[in-house]
Amino acid sequence: MGKLYVVPTPVGNLEDMTFRAIKVLKEVDLILAEDTRTSGILLKHFEIKNAMQSHHKFNEHKTVESVVNRIKAGETIALISDAGTPGISDPGFLVVRECVRNGIEVQCLPGATAFVPALVASGLPNEKFCFEGFLPQKKGRMTKLKSLVDEHRTMVFYESPHRLLKTLTQFAEYFGPGRQVSVSREISKIHEETVRGTLSELIEHFTATEPRGEIVIVIAGIDD
Repeated sequence: MGKLYVVPTPVGNLEDMTFRAIKVLKEVDLILAEDTRTSGILLKHFEIKNAMQSHHKFNEHKTVESVVNRIKAGETIALISDAGTPGISDPGFLVVRECVRNGIEVQCLPGATAFVPALVASGLPNEKFCFEGFLPQKKGRMTKLKSLVDEHRTMVFYESPHRLLKTLTQFAEYFGPGRQVSVSREISKIHEETVRGTLSELIEHFTATEPRGEIVIVIAGIDD
């Protein structure tokens, strides 16, 4: 029986790719990629020429069975996403779960995940935190925000630039405009930036300065 490797890829700077990740991707029989065009650029940079197959949220339910069967037949397969660690707000959970259910060995390599540097750089308490990923865009959004009103732990969210102001404004409504928050964008890229302050201060900042790039929001929990 083969093995499934879950391989993190850089969220920005290609120098964040680990030696081990490169070695694994060069040795496996197949690479499952969220977007083969995006991953193709990365693989070409590191001279990785192995076969790729598309594996994303729109087809993973259909491809999981064939992937499991190929590993059972002895193939070793690596799973990557466009950036960061697969399964963290990216496709990956389904194939990992099915491999585990079928007694297939799964190894997840350590590597890039956007929320970790954002949380550490925020200056907010990080001994306990909750990762919420992306908020629901429509149905269930208000319910989720209401459920977090009494959360004491630091909260971490992913957000897109065009929804950032809306999300910060809703946070101010539910958590209060004086709640401390940190917004990191373009992590590990040339224009990396972290802006810290109260919700009202960051709403003012991003109203005047249009946000760009992938964003991580870190917001303090309610005071004891």
